[in-house]
Amino acid sequence: MDLGEFRNLVAAVRGEIGKAVQGQDAIIDLVLISIFSGGHCLVEGPPGTAKTLLARSVSAAMALDYRRIQFTPDLMPGDVLGVNLFNFQTNQFHLTKGPVFTDILLADEINRAPPKTQSSLLQAMNERMVTIDGKDYSLGSDFFVLATQNPIEQQGTYPLPEAQLDRFLFKLVVDFPDRDTEIAILSRHADQALKADVRSAGIRPLVTSEALAEGRALIDAIHLDKTILTYVVDLVRATRSDPDILYGASTRAADALAAAVRVRAAFEGRDYGLPDDVQALLTPALRHRIVLSPSAEIDGRTPDDVLRSIRNRVDAPR
Repeated sequence: MDLGEFRNLVAAVRGEIGKAVQGQDAIIDLVLISIFSGGHCLVEGPPGTAKTLLARSVSAAMALDYRRIQFTPDLMPGDVLGVNLFNFQTNQFHLTKGPVFTDILLADEINRAPPKTQSSLLQAMNERMVTIDGKDYSLGSDFFVLATQNPIEQQGTYPLPEAQLDRFLFKLVVDFPDRDTEIAILSRHADQALKADVRSAGIRPLVTSEALAEGRALIDAIHLDKTILTYVVDLVRATRSDPDILYGASTRAADALAAAVRVRAAFEGRDYGLPDDVQALLTPALRHRIVLSPSAEIDGRTPDDVLRSIRNRVDAPR
């Protein structure tokens, strides 16, 4: 596979996902960038904005295992990871694997689970392995978490700790579609059976584990110019000195942003990154990694507003 073939593959996958998800082209691109860069995604949006449908459609377009966890306040770490159960017939303990043992994991409404259960995903997301009763179990290189959370309801929810937020490559904010897109969605559904779901959308699984590995090998061969790396570092360092930000982004954030830039370049069929790649990915890569100052919150500023100001202030390489 060369960069041209890889670009065509990504375009075909976009088209397959678009059979079920409309009006979310930018979000689809960022999810695919996250998958090919080995990152994870946090999707935030009100109910009914196709967050779960997006995850199911992405999994349908990839020939990979998919499982879903509905996070609730009574969910325990063992419900996520699995537990060793004693088999009286063999007089031995046997591991009953939890839903985390998959390729694509949908962590639905992750902020409804208590911190102890949320933290059970930390090792899995960072190291792609879990430890159960002192024994390590690999989850494979294809392991990807797409977590969703509802920003409207606060009762019975537990905000994700900063350490876990930093494990997500992107935080994607999904909003309601525009009027024309909503009409198009309803028009499409009006021609389908009332109980149609993503399985009836006819999405073809185009990305196998082998294709994913080949794509990542192409991305690994892309090296960023020093001017692009310097630009990434300058943007991240600017978050640490901005008066509107209490805590800025980490070096891990800069490294993750640089990795995502390489993937976006490959998506466009290029073997080099551009300042446009950095600017396009800056906000989704950093919005969850900064903490605003109290004065900025009182003024009604958002992380997106502050990052937009930094992007306009820091000179891009020419």
